Amino acid sequence: MPNTSCFPVAAPDVELIDLAGNPWRLWDELKSGSVLLAFIKTSCPTCAFTLPFLQRLHEQASPASPAILAVSQDDAATTSKYLQHFGIRLPAAIDKAWDFAAGTAFGIRNVPALFLVEPDKSISLAAEGFCKADLETLGARFGGSPFQPGEMVPEFRPG
Repeated sequence: MPNTSCFPVAAPDVELIDLAGNPWRLWDELKSGSVLLAFIKTSCPTCAFTLPFLQRLHEQASPASPAILAVSQDDAATTSKYLQHFGIRLPAAIDKAWDFAAGTAFGIRNVPALFLVEPDKSISLAAEGFCKADLETLGARFGGSPFQPGEMVPEFRPG
């Protein structure tokens, strides 16, 4: 995991638009529990590598598990096609492509970037790139594992 001192300690209140064109606001969602934001870009091979593991966590989620939101830095049509191509059924929203306001507010430099935001608005996990240990930590929060037995998964893959 990168040095989390590079990221904000408290989550900024970001507003996004989901793929159906509806507004989505982080602080409103936190009223229902923790939220895992996964910033992605469709041209990022490490994002394509990471998303299926996040999909597995989503499928294993219990009502007490964090919600997952893929936050794309591409337009809605491109993002929808990309998620469908990889069989990803995570809820998704769009970071405003003209300024990446949400990504900027979270201080991301690379994608994928993961932020586990708690209901008190604190960030309990912040990571860039693919890190097996971070996904195992998230698996514990979801009550499962993102990895299948015998699956060969690298420890780290930069974004």
